[in-house]
Amino acid sequence: MRIQKIETFTTRDIGLVRVTTDSGHQGWGQVSTYHADISVMVLHRQVAPWVLGEDVAELSSLGALFDRVFEKEHKFPGSYLYRAVCGVDTALWDLHGKLREQSVCELLGGTPGPLRVYASSMRRDISPRDEARRFVELRERHGYDAFKFRVGSECGHDRDEWPGRSEEIVKTVRRALGDDVDLLVDANSCYTPKTAIELGNVLIDNGIRHFEEPCPYWEYEWTREVTEALPIEVTGGEQDNNLALWKYMIDNGTVDVYQPDICYMGGLERSLRVVDMAAKAGKTITPHSANLSLVTIFTLHLMGAIDNAGPYVEFSIENEAYYPWQYGVYKEFPVARDGKVQIPEGPGWGVTINPSWLDKANYDVSDLDPR
Repeated sequence: MRIQKIETFTTRDIGLVRVTTDSGHQGWGQVSTYHADISVMVLHRQVAPWVLGEDVAELSSLGALFDRVFEKEHKFPGSYLYRAVCGVDTALWDLHGKLREQSVCELLGGTPGPLRVYASSMRRDISPRDEARRFVELRERHGYDAFKFRVGSECGHDRDEWPGRSEEIVKTVRRALGDDVDLLVDANSCYTPKTAIELGNVLIDNGIRHFEEPCPYWEYEWTREVTEALPIEVTGGEQDNNLALWKYMIDNGTVDVYQPDICYMGGLERSLRVVDMAAKAGKTITPHSANLSLVTIFTLHLMGAIDNAGPYVEFSIENEAYYPWQYGVYKEFPVARDGKVQIPEGPGWGVTINPSWLDKANYDVSDLDPR
């Protein structure tokens, strides 16, 4: 069973990938969101030439297949190549699930079911009072018992989004929701170790469980300093895709909880390598999945199958006004009920791509037989 054709359907933000084999079997995947049109161009230019015609009859062959892509393109080690490979990787997992009439979760040894999620806010332009108010409303509507919100300013060099916001939002949200919910915060690479530790003590005083990316993510020693100083879960890794750096982070205890993003990593096969490294070190995995494109579907299947999964899955709460492009791409759209989201149970990823979305997307194809 060899890859015959790779088709892409793309907007600026979403890039869907359909892989067809010489036996006529098909699977759907997705390149990473954000500038997806560039990732798709990379896919056709730098990935397709190395995977078309290759035998993918066994899932165990995917690692060697994609390693070969990275070796052939070794002068281009940047993020876009990984984001592009993800489209083919995830399409092949879907294809194998459909062939075997199993969900990807089942292919991985898991059983589809409902998973606890945390309601994940992406906003820094919201006041502490308004953020707390919408969390209360969402708890009433969807039953969430875990919430994540933003502190600091993105890559902020110790600056707050506005003076005093971080301390205020921590206290305001905790006061509004009470003590029976888990609260998580994300600093998005804001702080030096000294300032991160100072804020960390405020987080501890308010029962915050998870302190994400406190320092610039590329400053691994800074982050480890914060991890060692605070009795709170320091988390990170969403931006990283280099397996050698993942080994370094895990071996050196850079954070307590590791957060690979399946799409940034280059797909499920490479993400599973990080899962395995973390498991051997006794570490937990709570992936980054910050929008409701297919990355959340991929993550649900993974988290339903691995032994070192964290207690919840990230689940964006942003609506059409914030992320309009995440809607209408596929059917069986996930909805939180009682604070949980069901892993899709159908074959492969268990979702149906929306034909009307495809009709509006830009189309391209790489084909062994271009006739």
